[in-house]
Amino acid sequence: MAGMQFTEKTLDYAKNPRNQGEMEQPTAVGEVSNPDCGDSTTMYLKVEDGIIKDVTFETFGCAAAVASSSILTEMILGKTVEEAYKLTEEAVADELGGLPDKKMHCSLIGIDAMRKAIDNYRKGIVRDDD
Repeated sequence: MAGMQFTEKTLDYAKNPRNQGEMEQPTAVGEVSNPDCGDSTTMYLKVEDGIIKDVTFETFGCAAAVASSSILTEMILGKTVEEAYKLTEEAVADELGGLPDKKMHCSLIGIDAMRKAIDNYRKGIVRDDD
């Protein structure tokens, strides 16, 4: 995969992110930043009876980070928190048609933010600073 370019799908999700923006009154929020590359993602979840009913995100970072977080929101919508929690960065990259090796960490930041939001949901808090 060395020297691989972004797929059309990745570029589309990077240029036209789905479910982007802050959510009014989320059930749970997960915030993660990567000190190495400076990317950060906040994932907002609305959970009812253990099902993710709505999800939005805000990502500051490269095209791969935005595309990965965006497609992840579509992948987890309507799933249980358990199903969502099990998703891997490989699954996200596969959904995008693959990511260059040096950008694989970008798909992890959305996963980490989502898992942190689910952890907060399970603890009964909205976000870590509550």
